[in-house]
Amino acid sequence: MAEDQEKQVESSGGKKSGFNIKILLIGIPLFVIQLVAVYFITANFLLSKMQQSTSTEKAKTEEVSEEATSEHSEGEGKSDNKKVEFGKFIYVVDDLIINPANTDGKRLLLSSLGFDVASQENHDELKAKDVLLKDAIISVMSSKNLTQLANMAYRDTLRMEITSKVQQLMPKVKVNTIYFSKYILQ
Repeated sequence: MAEDQEKQVESSGGKKSGFNIKILLIGIPLFVIQLVAVYFITANFLLSKMQQSTSTEKAKTEEVSEEATSEHSEGEGKSDNKKVEFGKFIYVVDDLIINPANTDGKRLLLSSLGFDVASQENHDELKAKDVLLKDAIISVMSSKNLTQLANMAYRDTLRMEITSKVQQLMPKVKVNTIYFSKYILQ
């Protein structure tokens, strides 16, 4: 067998097979082209879509702020140029323990929320209807599964759903935003 290998080496011109220069000349430029293509696809398509969604969310937030400003100033008979003061009237719901959907009570969510409302009257109404408010929060959050509750981006959706549920129960209350002060998934 050793003789056969020697004959093959001699018949191939005495060269042993080793490093192939064609791989270096063709492979590296192809690899670089692929890297550049991936960069441009990521930069042009994916990042622009992310920026569009972020700008859409900012526009919605500004729209809500403008509505709150106009409703607040119309309700009190003041000029439209007065801005809503966020954080002035916050009603806090502490330590709600929630069983997420499809967990059979084996997993829990401990959450505390702060409701930023437009006026002291709204704050007092939330305080008076504390049980209704807690029931609305629990019903919305317990209908969600662990995947949804663990997703940080989904919390904005939770805020909107809780706000709409509160608006259904208490139409006179104007909720500016909801803050999560505790959010522990166990």
